[in-house]
Amino acid sequence: MALLSGMSVDWYTWLEQARPIQVSAQVLESLSRALQLDANERKHLYLLALRQMPADTLHRESAVSDRLQKFLDQQGDQPAVVYDPRLNIVGWNKPACKVYGDYAQMTERERNSVWRIFMDPYFRVLLREGWEGKARLRLAQFRANYGQFTGDSWWTEFIAELSETSEEFAEWWQQHDVLDSPEGSKLLYHPVAGTLSFDHISFHPTDAPDLSITVHLPLEDTAARMRLLVG
Repeated sequence: MALLSGMSVDWYTWLEQARPIQVSAQVLESLSRALQLDANERKHLYLLALRQMPADTLHRESAVSDRLQKFLDQQGDQPAVVYDPRLNIVGWNKPACKVYGDYAQMTERERNSVWRIFMDPYFRVLLREGWEGKARLRLAQFRANYGQFTGDSWWTEFIAELSETSEEFAEWWQQHDVLDSPEGSKLLYHPVAGTLSFDHISFHPTDAPDLSITVHLPLEDTAARMRLLVG
């Protein structure tokens, strides 16, 4: 194994013995190739050794399959979106666009839900007095995901950029709140449809566990308002 991985026998022995040595991503890649690990096994190795995911995992696994898109489109008038670990919106249906804006016309940065809630004035209109609570919740979820990718340049650059452009983000980021709370309710004040009230539920598809699907479930008269808005 040492020969196949391009390292000394002593180093490989220390690795197997779990001695306090520093293991680089390059070493882990060599081991992954030598052991012929599949994608899930490779991620597990990184989490064991570095406590973070491989840097390229997100780009390879954030695509929404045709099957998943079909599921989104079959949600009727219920808004549904797909998030990647960076909380980018990578999949959506028509009702989601009617409520939150046309994702297809947005840049990748604008489709990041953390960026939008802090930087897009539309979200302050949409959430009104509930904006701060939702913004803090989204930021805490973002930090929880960040723990899997510490040191990844995308996260470092994104956090620095948003800290410079949003005083609230800069202040709240230093509070180190961590939360993973996918279920809950949401009250929105849509400029066309009026007040919209939802429960929402989130889950991970088994064939793409790094993605998260959120479906909004209309409450009270919101279902009728959504039918008009989508129609």
